[in-house]
Amino acid sequence: MSEPRARSLAGAPWVRTRLRTAPTAALLTAALVFVTAFLAAALPRALDRGADQALRELVRRHGPLAGSVSVTVGRFAPAAGSEAASGDPAADLDRKAGAIAGDVPAPLRLAAGGPVYGSAGRFPRELPDGGLPRPGGLPPKLGLVYLNAAAGHARLVAGRWPTGAAPRGHVEVALSEATAATLGVRAGSTLNAGAPGAETGAGVSAEVVGLYRPDQVDSAFWAGTPCLAAACLSTVRIGFEAVPFWSATGLVGRDGLPGLGAWSAGSTDFYQLPFDLAALHADRLPAARSAVASLIAGPANTRLVADLGQPGSQVTSTLPQLFDEAAHRQTAVAPLTEVGPAGAAAVAVAVLCLAAALAAERRAGELRLLRARGASRAGVLGRLLGETAVTVLPAGLAGTLLALVVLPTGRWVASVLAALAVTLVAALGLPLRALALSAAPRPGGGRRRLVAELAVAAATAGALAAVRRRGVASGGDGVDLLLVGAPLLLALTGALVLARLHPVLIGWAARRAGRRPGLVGFLGLARAARGDGRHQRPSVLPLLALLLAVTTAGFGATVLDSVAAARERAALTAVGAGARVAAVSAAALPEGFATAAARLPGAGAATAAWTFDAAPVGTPGGALISDVTVIVIDPVVYAALARDLGQGVFDPALLADDGRAGSPVPALASPDVAERLGGAPRAARLRSGELQVRVAGVVDGTPAVNGAGGSKTMVLPAGPVARRFPGIGRPNLWLATGRLAADPLRELLQRLSPADAAATGPARASAAASASGAGSASGAASRQQGRDSYSVRTKAETAEELAADPLQHTAARLFWTSVAAAGGFALLAVLLTLVRAAPERAALLARLRTMGLRPRQGLALILAEALPQPLVAALAGGLVALSAAPLLGPAVDLAALVGAPVPAGLRTAWLPVLLQVLALVAVATATVAAEVAVSGRRQITTELRAGDVR
Repeated sequence: MSEPRARSLAGAPWVRTRLRTAPTAALLTAALVFVTAFLAAALPRALDRGADQALRELVRRHGPLAGSVSVTVGRFAPAAGSEAASGDPAADLDRKAGAIAGDVPAPLRLAAGGPVYGSAGRFPRELPDGGLPRPGGLPPKLGLVYLNAAAGHARLVAGRWPTGAAPRGHVEVALSEATAATLGVRAGSTLNAGAPGAETGAGVSAEVVGLYRPDQVDSAFWAGTPCLAAACLSTVRIGFEAVPFWSATGLVGRDGLPGLGAWSAGSTDFYQLPFDLAALHADRLPAARSAVASLIAGPANTRLVADLGQPGSQVTSTLPQLFDEAAHRQTAVAPLTEVGPAGAAAVAVAVLCLAAALAAERRAGELRLLRARGASRAGVLGRLLGETAVTVLPAGLAGTLLALVVLPTGRWVASVLAALAVTLVAALGLPLRALALSAAPRPGGGRRRLVAELAVAAATAGALAAVRRRGVASGGDGVDLLLVGAPLLLALTGALVLARLHPVLIGWAARRAGRRPGLVGFLGLARAARGDGRHQRPSVLPLLALLLAVTTAGFGATVLDSVAAARERAALTAVGAGARVAAVSAAALPEGFATAAARLPGAGAATAAWTFDAAPVGTPGGALISDVTVIVIDPVVYAALARDLGQGVFDPALLADDGRAGSPVPALASPDVAERLGGAPRAARLRSGELQVRVAGVVDGTPAVNGAGGSKTMVLPAGPVARRFPGIGRPNLWLATGRLAADPLRELLQRLSPADAAATGPARASAAASASGAGSASGAASRQQGRDSYSVRTKAETAEELAADPLQHTAARLFWTSVAAAGGFALLAVLLTLVRAAPERAALLARLRTMGLRPRQGLALILAEALPQPLVAALAGGLVALSAAPLLGPAVDLAALVGAPVPAGLRTAWLPVLLQVLALVAVATATVAAEVAVSGRRQITTELRAGDVR
């Protein structure tokens, strides 16, 4: 017998034959597995990338020094002539900085520039030169600092860098261009520091040998030394008044380092260790926290102190607090970042199982024939495994590799495991379902199903009880998977109940339709109620996929809607009104500001007010309440503000004045103040004079003080107070309802207050204008100071600031991506069900058309048969999502997503859930209509072939 003949008798290869028989089904299965494996592998990596970005942004938002560790070592003022004998201080700093850099433990990694180090004078010296600006009548102060490699981070714009080669009593310094413009000096100027200090024998002057411009003013290199990149307007309290003066810092060279302590009565060596934020990963947060703790007080700190060789070193950092905040925020947003992906994963598994079940059902006759001809169950199972492995494994591997390449992160185990789980479900679904179909039916299947459904219901009840008792986020480092899966368990229970009720509901609708004229509706609903008489199509899986998708989307939309409402509420509480403008360093608001601001777009009810801090108020016992904040405001507008805020609501008639000159002014007081004052008139001392007030009502807060009210406040009507004190002056506070933008208010302040800004520092402006090339810089500084004289806050801007957190954006973006994926898989479940029933439905339509059924009636028949399932599932999913708010809402903490402390709980959001339901219904209807349009083009003769069983 020849070899080809023997091969033909041995039989054709099973896998190759099956793939050639149904290539389209194999390609579609591979595409489904590829997309699902890619999403499964991409999900953990997207979570890691979002958490890493949020962690780094959290550190960046706290300033350029937040991601670093500071080491300082103090030195006393050296004795005369001792610097020369001490060697090279700059070389000593270089050696110690290199040793400290080697003490940084993993996983921390220094930034590319390495440590920033140098030595700063302990105390600045006054510059009594009369030509220098004196904003409050005080002379400016100059401190000195040596900063290693400063020339590499700045550009010299005039003169040269200091060398230190100067006679005794004289110091060479370099100033920043902005500092020189503020002080009104240039390269070559000499700054007189007064007579020599008897205790130090220090020099008395500093020569400005050069001017420089920093490359990046906001970098960690320049931010570590105050008043170095630009002069600072500092204040000193003299009596009850804060008097401003200018503080500046000058750079000395390496050769001038020995004289630094003499100028400043001692110096402090500092070493700034900025860490590379790209090396910070949220999954390694505990290790990074331990490393920082070791540097502050641990083994790394011991090595660091030994390298310094100096006692009294201090190691400080804000990273431990930031790491704790980051860990808390990650745990708080985990429900949203987990619920959406978990819902998408559950829908994807349901679709994979549905595809496997439909494929096994389609080949049920073939498998029974193989078993009847003697094939063993193990043999059939092995052949099916080989068939699915050839299709599924390459697709799963390709999807996993694509996710690993597209979304690079440090971790890959979770992604690979998730993709592997998806691949195994896809590979084992068809063989296991086929094995179940080929097995002989066992009695008691209905009881086992009932027991399983009751177990799911019990697990759901336990999860809901645990959520309400402990909260969604657990107290540990991670998230309780049972609690996070509570919405999914709720949806699963709803799907099981709906699977039980679906035939009953559709059967009732079919009976109602049967009483009406026409058979199309009755026939379609009857077929939807009882399914195909020859094939038992899976019914729970499509319902589960649809209901999971709607529940997940609805629950997440409820969370996001609650977050948006809570954020608006938090912004209103923080501002106290739609807009708030207060005079900070200026005495009052500009003339005409209140009238002009009330005409801005978006302004509602607006009023100007006067606030008096620490106003003494007399008590019945003769004592004084010295720290009462008095607000003089229009009562009608104030009542509207209080209603918007929901705090301190009152009737404006309480502040109505009787008009008599000697009568006390009615007042609203906080509870503690009202209790101590009683109902009799009392004396309140304002800056304009003494005023008799009478408590007419009690309020629990005022929007005029820090948005939510102070502990001791008193509100007076503006009209009666102005009549008693005609010289009360311009108001220092402006409040308005509505939704105003902050920029027009700031522009209006800048336009109306040029005199106020210039009046705060006339000497500075004149001195700066006299310097060559410094006029424009001085004008800019004056305008900036004018803007800083007023505080402008709006509800809209505050809400935007709260919403600018990258952690919130990441959570919301990931959730909506998961919702889109879940919706796509749910529609795929609908499409799979339609495609599986399409041949039999097409044959039915062809037979009915021979009996006179019109095409439009055929479309109505298919819609009546196919749409009840997605419609009922969408409505049930919406109801489950709405029920999740009262069931799970009280335990959900929204503070991390809002960005401010807010009460826990979700509010029922009907509109977002309704939109999700309508979207799914619309897309499902379009899918059914498209399938009907395609199937309707088939010829009747093609569908009515003799002997065709569909």
